[in-house]
Amino acid sequence: MSLHKGSGTSRNISVNPFFGEADPIGGMHTAPPKHRLPDGPMSPHAAYQLVHDELMLDGNARLNLATFVTTWMEPQATVLMAECADKNMIDKDEYPRTAELERRCVSMLADLWNAPDPSTAVGCSTTGSSEACMLAGIALKRRWIKRNPGYPATARPNLVMGANVQVCWEKFANFWEVEMRLAPMEGDRLHLDADSAMALVDENTIGVVAVLGSTFDGSYEPVAEICAALDAYEERTGVHVPVHVDGASGGMIAPFLDEDLVWDFRLPRVASINTSGHKYGLVYPGVGWALWRDADALPEELVFRVNYLGGDMPTFALNFSRPGAQVVAQYYTFLRLGWDGYRAVQQNSRDVARSVAARFAELPDFRLITSGDELPVFAVTTAPDVKSFDVFDVSRRLREHGWLVPAYTFPADREDLAVLRVVCRNGFSEDLADLLLEDINRVLPELRRQSQPLKRPENVATAFHH
Repeated sequence: MSLHKGSGTSRNISVNPFFGEADPIGGMHTAPPKHRLPDGPMSPHAAYQLVHDELMLDGNARLNLATFVTTWMEPQATVLMAECADKNMIDKDEYPRTAELERRCVSMLADLWNAPDPSTAVGCSTTGSSEACMLAGIALKRRWIKRNPGYPATARPNLVMGANVQVCWEKFANFWEVEMRLAPMEGDRLHLDADSAMALVDENTIGVVAVLGSTFDGSYEPVAEICAALDAYEERTGVHVPVHVDGASGGMIAPFLDEDLVWDFRLPRVASINTSGHKYGLVYPGVGWALWRDADALPEELVFRVNYLGGDMPTFALNFSRPGAQVVAQYYTFLRLGWDGYRAVQQNSRDVARSVAARFAELPDFRLITSGDELPVFAVTTAPDVKSFDVFDVSRRLREHGWLVPAYTFPADREDLAVLRVVCRNGFSEDLADLLLEDINRVLPELRRQSQPLKRPENVATAFHH
C-alpha cells in the first residue's frame, strides 16, 4: 500500500453547473474541498459525477501491458461480486456458504497442484500473493525455529531466493527479521538456478523460494533441479531445507499448458505454494491463495481459533475483515471454465505472447530476452547497434498512444540490461496486438531520427512487479 503525505493545496473541487440537480448555481457555490471533509452532504448524482470525471484521467486498464492483474471479467461475475461486496469474508459462521466456496477453491487448487492427498492439504484465501508469501514465509521460519531451539541467541535465519523476486519477499525479510540472501543475476542467467541457490544455503536457511514465472521476463525457475540439489545437500549434511514455490502467475499457467513440468507438490520438498487469483486465476483484484502440502507443513500454533461473531473460527491471515466478493468470483471462474476452459484461455494468451514476441524479433531495432513460451510474457531490449533511442524512449512514446508498456533495468549484476516487458492477459487479443505493432511502427521512424536517447533522471523507474 502506498504511503501519501497531506497536501497544502486549498483550492476546492471545480463543479460543473449541470451537476446540481435542482439548483445548478447553488451547486457551484457549495463546491467541496479537496483535502478535508465537506461541511455537509451533496446529492449522490453530483458525488458520483465528481469522482467519475476525475477517474477518467487514469489509464485504460485493458491497454495496460505492465500489469499481470485481471482487467476483464464476464458481466455475471461482476454481478456476483456486487452481491457479495457486503459479506465479511472472515465471518465464516454468519456466511457459511461463502466459507464453503473458499474451502472448495482450496481443494480444487490442491488437486490442480498434485497434493499427495488433496483432502489433507491446508490453505486459505488472501488479499493477493503478497499476503500469501508472507504467510508461507512465517510458516517456514516457525518450522526452522522448532529445529533450532537456541534461536535467537545462537543463529540468524536466512531465506534464499533470486534477485528477481517480487518486493513482497523483501518486506517479509524486513518485517520478520530474516536475512534475505539474494542470488545475483549473471550473464544470461536471469533467475535463480540450483547452483546459485546452493551457494547461499546453510544450516540456518529456513527455505528456498523458487519463482514459477519471473516478473522481470516471464521465465520459470527450475524448481525440480533446485529440489534435487537440496536433496543431495540433505544427504551430505542432514540439514533439511524446504522449498516454497512463488507461483503468483505460473501457478495458474503451468498446470494447464506445461503438464509434464514437475514443479508442484509432486516434489516432496515443496512445502507450500502461492498464486494470485487476480492474475492468471482470471479474477479482479484482490485475491490470492496459499496452500501447504499437509498439516505438518503449517505449524498448528500459527492457526488462530477465534470465538468471534458466533462460532469457532480457525484462521491464518494477516488481514482480518475483507469482502467475500473475490473468493466468490474465483469459485465462479473455476466453475465456469473448468480445466478445459482454463487451458483454452491460457493457451490463447501464450499464443498471443509468442506471436507478438516474434513480430518484435523481426524488427531490426530489437532483441528478444524471452519469447513468451513460459508465462505469456516476453521481454525485449534494443539491438546492440541502436544508438539513437532506448527502451525508455519507446515506453514513453507508446504511452502517447494509450499503451502502458513498462521499461526498466534488471537488478544487481545485470543493471546494464534495460528492457520493455509485455504481459499478455486474457482480453489482449490478436486484434489488439495488431494495433500495438502498428503503433510501434509509427513511433520507430521518429525514434530512429533522434541523435541519442533522451536523458531521464536516475531515480525514475517504471513499475513492473505486478
